[in-house]
Amino acid sequence: MQLDPRRAETFKAIEALKPKVISADFGDVITIETLDRQNYEPLAKSLKPWRKGAFKIDDLFIDSEWRSHIKYNLIAPRLNLENKSVLDLGCNNGYYLFRMTQKKPRELFGFDPSAQFFLQFSFINAFINAPITYLLKGTQDLGDFSERFDTIACLGVLYHRSDPIAALKAINGALRKGGELILDALIIENDASVALTPIDRYAKMPNVWFIPSLKALSAWLDRTKFCDVETIAIKPTDSDEQRKTDWIDGESLSDFLNPRDLTKTIEGYPAPIRAYIRAVKR
Repeated sequence: MQLDPRRAETFKAIEALKPKVISADFGDVITIETLDRQNYEPLAKSLKPWRKGAFKIDDLFIDSEWRSHIKYNLIAPRLNLENKSVLDLGCNNGYYLFRMTQKKPRELFGFDPSAQFFLQFSFINAFINAPITYLLKGTQDLGDFSERFDTIACLGVLYHRSDPIAALKAINGALRKGGELILDALIIENDASVALTPIDRYAKMPNVWFIPSLKALSAWLDRTKFCDVETIAIKPTDSDEQRKTDWIDGESLSDFLNPRDLTKTIEGYPAPIRAYIRAVKR
């Protein structure tokens, strides 16, 4: 695994950690208690921005931008992972992976191309030592893992792909027959099979390509050889779930919405609504 010199030094600092862990709790806030109670804050803050979480190590509270337990608790009842091969595609710092360890999968993989998120994962896993294989890979690398996984979670990734159909085909190809996809995707409210194509940016994000209606998303899944499509939940993104904290040093949801009309993004598009979907490979 190749890291640039600055990140390589940070990785060495993480590897040098030898915490004496008393307990780890995998609730909404992943909470770790150590015997030595060192000052881990400088190293943790050097890894900002923390998007997913939250995490607590002794008295140190890493208050991430997203309160990720809200999303996880929506999908958790549909996660039957015992003795299965599981991939979190676009896993960020591994918050969902750490939660998934409690569901006793046979093997657990995380793909994310971000070296910064890998360092965050490595920092937290220095305390947990979870059996997770984290790879600096993305959707484009799924072909190297043909028909390997029983479950793939794809949470907040699809709308960042310029070809969502190709992405769904790649996910399907990496699943065993009868395997399941757990998908979190932005949608628009529309009864027709249509998709919004933002001009330039959506909620200040330059890499949002297509936001389908629920009917269009179901059609995409059908055409990429998924069946038994189930809507787990539909939920607007709100400031209880995504907000500024001292752990991101940047903008968040309140900056992405029209301050005079919170039902619209700053560009005038419908504000974010997410669909949580389960689908099965035919």
